[in-house]
Amino acid sequence: MLDRDDLVAPIAERGMAPPRAAADLHGDGFAPVLQALLAQGPDESGATGTADAARAAAAPVPTALRRRLFARVLQSAAASRALHTRRHADTVPVSPAPGVTLRSLYEATPGIARRPGEPEAVTLVELAPGAVWPACTGAAPAAPGLQREWLVLRGSVQVDGITLAAHDYHVVPAGVSGGAWASRDGALVYLRQARPGPGAPAAAVTQHATTATWDDYAAGIRRRVLWRQGRQAAMLYHAQPGAAVPHHGHQHDEECLMLAGDFFLDEVLLRRLDYQVAPAGTEHRLAHTDTGVVIYAHGDIDLDVR
Repeated sequence: MLDRDDLVAPIAERGMAPPRAAADLHGDGFAPVLQALLAQGPDESGATGTADAARAAAAPVPTALRRRLFARVLQSAAASRALHTRRHADTVPVSPAPGVTLRSLYEATPGIARRPGEPEAVTLVELAPGAVWPACTGAAPAAPGLQREWLVLRGSVQVDGITLAAHDYHVVPAGVSGGAWASRDGALVYLRQARPGPGAPAAAVTQHATTATWDDYAAGIRRRVLWRQGRQAAMLYHAQPGAAVPHHGHQHDEECLMLAGDFFLDEVLLRRLDYQVAPAGTEHRLAHTDTGVVIYAHGDIDLDVR
């Protein structure tokens, strides 16, 4: 993977703001610049464009190497466009009720056949202290027949006489309206809505973090299965610094929400509350953390190692 500094100079020379991270190079806005650099030949010093001659003389970059580097960047950008990545900083807050803030992470395209495991909608719900969300209204799409899965990320909420604390998981079956959600001290909750599949519950299911267990999953990685439905599951992963997951494919959509730490999914860096969907049929060549990470994931219960 190219380091951010490898591309800052030639991009800045063309009057564009330097990217904040390697992942920012994946947008379509940088593609014309990269294409131009790829086609451009070296000047007499062996550098491209107007790069400083002294720097170029000290460390000239061979044309063939430069071409391979930028071809690799373009390949990475094309691969990242097959994924849906939503930065928390780019979400737009919507308030359906006093003290309630919704931030959409994903909405399925109407009229298009759903992929295996694709959600209808994924939303971050923030409740201010004392807020009440009557019957959870206002979460798009407001369609009947959707199963709702909740993971409390921060604080606590009360619903149907149950108190849910941080990392508690709650599933409400399709066709069950459920009661109002309330929070005395404030809360942040992840809400996933999807059409029920094989193994869908007939009644509400709750798993409390205080009684749940973590299992060793791979070197430096532990996993907690929150809830399983057929060959899919909702899971929490806790990875130590330096831990990695090998090249793997996805039989179902794989959703990842960062709860703590930094994580590379291939060459896309995800940070706290960033969200990504890798559609069924795609793959991740490498998943790696330098910092250690806690991740919520929804996808294949068994890893499809390639």
